[in-house]
Amino acid sequence: MSRIGRLPIPVPAGVDVTIEGPKVIVKGPKGSLEHVVVEPITVAKEGSELLVTRPNDERDSRSRHGLTRTLVNNMVVGVTQGYTKSMEIVGVGYRVAAKGSDLEFALGFSHPVPVQAPPGIGLDDRSARTLTCSTPPARARGWLARRAPSARVRTPCGTAARAQPGRGAPRCARRRSRRR
Repeated sequence: MSRIGRLPIPVPAGVDVTIEGPKVIVKGPKGSLEHVVVEPITVAKEGSELLVTRPNDERDSRSRHGLTRTLVNNMVVGVTQGYTKSMEIVGVGYRVAAKGSDLEFALGFSHPVPVQAPPGIGLDDRSARTLTCSTPPARARGWLARRAPSARVRTPCGTAARAQPGRGAPRCARRRSRRR
């Protein structure tokens, strides 16, 4: 049996877990999350714990057993404590400011670069160089680390330029050759 999958998931007070067939809904003080469990795996509530079980030892069931337990546990932790990711912006003249639910980066361009945050993500700019992203679902905590660096794209020449939608990074106009 899976070492991770066989562990029970403790459900703290104030968290409501509803199981409707393959769908697991977790409601808590930080919000509500839901997940559809794949076919061979089942989730059952026993007292203040959730148990994830598999019907057999087939390869498909074994590979999804621990994964399903971890996803459901992440949902319980997300609605009680939430997840937080901090990021420090490094560079001369680089700054970030939270404008409502969106971000505005100053990355050395002549204009600020706006970045829209998906719904449900809380942003906090404690200083001009530090940004904190907090959210209940564990999958969304990496949004900041994936999206923020793409606001300033590097070109093959080493100079920074803004990427055009659908075109990728701009190329160098010409290459310098060394004379011998």
